[in-house]
Amino acid sequence: MKNSKTLFIAQAAIIAALYVVLTLLANSLGLANYAIQLRFSEALTILPFFTAAAIPGLFLGCLISNLLTGAIIWDVVFGSLATLIGAVGTYLLRRCKWLAPLPPIAVNTLIVPLVLYFAYRFPGSIPYFMLTVGIGEILSCGVLGILLLLVLQKYKKYIFPDTGK
Repeated sequence: MKNSKTLFIAQAAIIAALYVVLTLLANSLGLANYAIQLRFSEALTILPFFTAAAIPGLFLGCLISNLLTGAIIWDVVFGSLATLIGAVGTYLLRRCKWLAPLPPIAVNTLIVPLVLYFAYRFPGSIPYFMLTVGIGEILSCGVLGILLLLVLQKYKKYIFPDTGK
């Protein structure tokens, strides 16, 4: 495709914007931060299954979301890096749609509890935070993400046209 760089940048920007909007929605409902998290935006972590543009899009979306929701610097840095690592993992597992949600679930279940415990000093233990964050990630990435993947798979040639990469 002639404008593959333009398409890549446009897709990344749209994904970042969607991530921010969905995180702000979850935040307005009290679901985006703290020990119990259900970020609707985490369903988008399935998008690297369709396009590599989702990797920078998700990273920037998470970074902007964390800044807009008042996260402390450690959360901005490590939460965004967790999303980046999870997105790369999903991209690497794109040949098996049923495994695609596992990287963001695993990475966030390992990293976010450490941020909650050490940076925010929330009362509770790391295993407790791993449980609460893990459940939220399973619901967001696993359940909502797979549902999103199944719907988008029907329209992928229109939404994620082949860029020749």
